[in-house]
Amino acid sequence: MPRGLLWLGLTLLGALQTEAQDSTPNLIPAPPLLRVPLQPDFKDDQFQGKWYVVGLAGNAKNKEQGQFTMYATVYELKEDHSYNVTSILFRDNKCDYWIRTFVPSSQPGRFTLGNINNYSRIQSYTVQVAATDYKQYAMVYFKKVSNNKEYFKTTLYGRTKELSPKLKEDFIRFAKSLGLTDEHIVFPVPIDKCIDN
Repeated sequence: MPRGLLWLGLTLLGALQTEAQDSTPNLIPAPPLLRVPLQPDFKDDQFQGKWYVVGLAGNAKNKEQGQFTMYATVYELKEDHSYNVTSILFRDNKCDYWIRTFVPSSQPGRFTLGNINNYSRIQSYTVQVAATDYKQYAMVYFKKVSNNKEYFKTTLYGRTKELSPKLKEDFIRFAKSLGLTDEHIVFPVPIDKCIDN
């Protein structure tokens, strides 16, 4: 009798573990960095300044999560060619600021997260400028390993809140070249609060 209860308990435990694993989304694997374009002859001084997040696509993003509101990110170049990066979001009826440092790597246009030891769950974080004309748009790729899972996203930055349909189509093509689908691509709703300061 006790052995039968033990087997029943183990069977139920196995079923619960399987159900728990199935509830975590299956992430599309991140492409190798060699498959992600890198802006030739990257000019860090021209890239600095304010960018609006006009498009967003990633393996943890999903249209079913609802509408996203636009946010802004400011890149401030430092003497050592790293950036102070401040993202400004409107959340919970207030302005929220997320500040970090992007440190240049051996490849111009590729960066890592500075002070990564301050982020206990992040094992690695890479940022790569895939394409930009500096004045109008930029497409930037982000890859993060957190809790042994690979997350990646790409953003379509604009110096203004509206970009041409052609740039949006190029962004969709770029996101799909990374293995993402239409379900992973969102275009945040433009807002004025916080991001125009």
